[in-house]
Amino acid sequence: MPTRCETRAGRPFASLGRGAGLRYGAAVNTSRVTAADVDLAVDVAVYLLQRAETDAWDYRAGPLKWTCWETVDHIADVLLAYAFQMGPRHPPLNRDVPVLVEPRRSGGPESALVADRSAGPPGLLQVLEAAAGLLSAVVRTAPEDVRAFHSMGIADPEGFAAMGVVEILVHTEDVSSGLDLAWRPPAELCERVLGRLFPDAPTGAEPWPTLLWATGRGSLPGHPRQAKWRWWAAPEGER
Repeated sequence: MPTRCETRAGRPFASLGRGAGLRYGAAVNTSRVTAADVDLAVDVAVYLLQRAETDAWDYRAGPLKWTCWETVDHIADVLLAYAFQMGPRHPPLNRDVPVLVEPRRSGGPESALVADRSAGPPGLLQVLEAAAGLLSAVVRTAPEDVRAFHSMGIADPEGFAAMGVVEILVHTEDVSSGLDLAWRPPAELCERVLGRLFPDAPTGAEPWPTLLWATGRGSLPGHPRQAKWRWWAAPEGER
């Protein structure tokens, strides 16, 4: 599969305001991760990805073996899976909700949800928005004491929101590398998910490079790239 050049085009994506067309129906909490953070993450990701060249989506997504298209499919699929985990009246505590997932090609991501290629990139991004909207709605309406299974710990709604945000942010990094777009999500958003999922992450560096380090995608001064990494899905006090 072809790859794009490694040189990034465009300016760093540091922050966006109302003029960018993003949703700000609710203030984003400065400490806890909320449904508003899921909304913000998908909004800034879609704002960036809609600038991609139409013929670039089959390039490899950065370090992954998947295409950029497949990686966005994967993000949407994971967000939907997180919403499914919290959706039942009695969420499962020992397994995933039993949805069939399978790769569409050898070496591709296992997925229950894929976008219709005939709809083009706008359709793909609409699928991503829809999946994020479902996760946001479930997180927003679920009682705080709800718990559901995740392979890295029994998670609460905040945990699923934080995991969804990280999926969006770090895989958009993978995709933006393949699409030759500059990507730098809001620092405050990165800081909140670091605090929730990576309590042992180094302090002192900027939040976005630290999140990339925490997910095995970069190094920090005094901290080489991690070969293995994990997050803590369970709330503090239940780990």
